[in-house]
Amino acid sequence: MQKFLKSAAAGLAAAGLLLSVPAQAAGPGTAEKLRRLDIMLMVTALRCRTTADNFQPDFAAFEKAHLLELNGASNELKRGLIGQYGAAGANRALDRLSTGMANQYGQGHPWLGCADLKSVTKSLALMRGPAALEEAADQLLSSEGSGPELAFVRR
Repeated sequence: MQKFLKSAAAGLAAAGLLLSVPAQAAGPGTAEKLRRLDIMLMVTALRCRTTADNFQPDFAAFEKAHLLELNGASNELKRGLIGQYGAAGANRALDRLSTGMANQYGQGHPWLGCADLKSVTKSLALMRGPAALEEAADQLLSSEGSGPELAFVRR
C-alpha cells in the first residue's frame, strides 16, 4: 500500500507540475531551495542512470529549461557567502554547501524511487518560472511524502 501511495503521489505530482502556478514574490531561502532541487535531481539522476528509469536526459532538459533560475540561485547564494567569508572564501563555502546537499541524497531520495523521479523531472523540464520551481522544491525536498496529493497539484 505504501508503494502504491508513493507511486500515486509521484504521478499526481508529475501531472500537477504541468499546471500553471501563479507568480509570487521570492521569499528568503529561495536560492537555497532551487540549488538544493538542482543538486538532488543531479545526484539521483546519477544513481538511477544504470536502471530502466534512467532520467539523465530529462535532468539535462530540466537544467536547460531553467538555466537562468538555477544560475541565479547559485549566484545569489555566492553573494550571500561573500558577505560572510569574503570573495576568496565564498567559492569554498559554496562548494562545501553544495557537497553537503549532494551527500544528503547520496543514498537516494527519501521517498521517491527512480521511476517517480523520472516522471517528476520530465514534468519539471516543462514548467516555467521560479515560483513553480520553488513550490516543487518545497514538496520534493521534504523528508517524507505528503501523501497522494502534493500541494502544488492543487493549483
